[in-house]
Amino acid sequence: MSWRQRGSLWLLDPPGRAIRGVIQFIGGSYLAATPQLSYRRLLEALARQGLAIQAWSYVPGFDHQAQANEAWRLFRGVRPDNLHCLRLGHSLGCKLHLLAPDNGRGCSGLAALSFNNFSAERSVPLLAELGPRLGIQSEFSPSPSETLRLVAANYRQPRNLLVRFNRDRIDQSRRLEAVLLARESDQTEQIELSGDHLTPASAGLRQNLLGAWADDPSRQRQIDTLAETIGRWWLSP
Repeated sequence: MSWRQRGSLWLLDPPGRAIRGVIQFIGGSYLAATPQLSYRRLLEALARQGLAIQAWSYVPGFDHQAQANEAWRLFRGVRPDNLHCLRLGHSLGCKLHLLAPDNGRGCSGLAALSFNNFSAERSVPLLAELGPRLGIQSEFSPSPSETLRLVAANYRQPRNLLVRFNRDRIDQSRRLEAVLLARESDQTEQIELSGDHLTPASAGLRQNLLGAWADDPSRQRQIDTLAETIGRWWLSP
């Protein structure tokens, strides 16, 4: 498959078939800097289902609302008007999709993988000590509690799939699920699959550097199952 870059977006069209929809993908942590490598296997598996991929390359900062606004603006600039759109996020990427300025109205669903909403001090422990001394921002904006409050008050997309993995110790999908289900006419579903917090990220970078011998067949099977689950949930009538 042939990826192409447009600014900070990486784009991939389905191989040899009509486009059935568009995936707008935001990765988590520093894996998101190279989504075409770090998440290659998952995104290419989705492309084989007839889905066009738009993946944002970014480095996480403290102002998550500003980054959510930027991602939404970039995706809106390349989205075809005649195709349905699924927002797909991993870890921090889920939060950024939830904070999109259109409050979820511009898509037909959100698939949130391993939702994570930790504080900055939990994510970067040294900030608790060094932040005040250096005069730098020491909490994400919005904070974890404010994020959930904003989702409860503003988020309008009823159709959400929350995917958690059975060996993921930092997943917070259940907290998000409670907030979403409290909304009127909510259709949120949560499922658990085999894997850990890094299951959505492929061995693409390692394989590119070291060759096929660095492959992990069990992780490939987990990624294939994940892609099939997402596609079946979104594309089924």
